[in-house]
Amino acid sequence: QVQLVESGGGSVQAGGSLRLSCAASGYTVRNAHVAWFRQAPGQEREGVASIYTGGGTTYYSDSVQGRFTIAQDSAENRVYLHMNSLKLEDTAIYFCAAGFSGAFSSHQWSVPSRYNYWGQGTQVTVSS
Repeated sequence: QVQLVESGGGSVQAGGSLRLSCAASGYTVRNAHVAWFRQAPGQEREGVASIYTGGGTTYYSDSVQGRFTIAQDSAENRVYLHMNSLKLEDTAIYFCAAGFSGAFSSHQWSVPSRYNYWGQGTQVTVSS
């Protein structure tokens, strides 16, 4: 059974940093498209960043480009999201998701329905 468990969320002041971790069990992170999404109250789920672990291709939303970095650790079967220069608008629940339909394109990676498995989410709160 595939399971994804997020950790690393918390409260941080604007300008600070956090590292989110997505631990996978039941499959290996190789050859999967793994993404981080976030959802703020009253808003739709938004794709933040993704990585195709079979080749390393990464995508980022415009709102986090240059501030967030997604990375894989195959030895630990984890995918990380390094978040720097956090802003108030980054406050949301962050979800890890995995898809097994090959590498997604730049138009596909941010579509939630393309992912087969989801974690339970971890809260990130950025304050002034």
